[in-house]
Amino acid sequence: MLGVLYSFRRCPYAMRARLALAYCLDANCVELREVVLKDKPQAMLEISPKATVPVLQLCDGRVIEESIEIMQFVLSQNESVSRKLYPLNQRSEIDALITTNDGEFKWALDRYKYADRFEESEVFYREKGETFLTQLNQRLSQHTCLFSDEVSLADLAIFPFVRQFAHVDKNWFENSEYAHLKKWLDHWLATSLFINSMNKYKQWQPSADPIYFP
Repeated sequence: MLGVLYSFRRCPYAMRARLALAYCLDANCVELREVVLKDKPQAMLEISPKATVPVLQLCDGRVIEESIEIMQFVLSQNESVSRKLYPLNQRSEIDALITTNDGEFKWALDRYKYADRFEESEVFYREKGETFLTQLNQRLSQHTCLFSDEVSLADLAIFPFVRQFAHVDKNWFENSEYAHLKKWLDHWLATSLFINSMNKYKQWQPSADPIYFP
């Protein structure tokens, strides 16, 4: 048992933390506390004033507040899986791709989703995001996953954000030219890993019985 994970089902950052936990570790490795963003629990705010999910509080009291750091910590708990998902000879490349996802692509994604709140059009922000989609599609034209035919940390970290981008306008995405990316996304959406990580839970209350994940 690692500790407690504060999560929100539909948040892509929390999603990738759950994917890493489910992929790398045994069942019931954390207590999962589902957060409602408009009513964040005081217990979470006390350990993480930044007030965003995911937050992992370890049994020894340490707190990990960033999703990618949670993923890397989880990898450190399973050396054999870490060697496969995050091989030494590819780490800098994997890190660079995730950084682009979390930076330029996430910037475009947020504005594409809520274009009416920003200065430019939905199409403008979608085209900004397509720069990254094109890069991913090119990679996937060579392999079934982003770095080879084997899953890497990048696949787990980036998939939730591509899923969210595709859902903004499903019709557009389904009719887009990103055939390899669509196949990759469809594969991940159908995995038991993803399906089981998306189970619905009630808002956590201090008086509730614990829910363990995965």
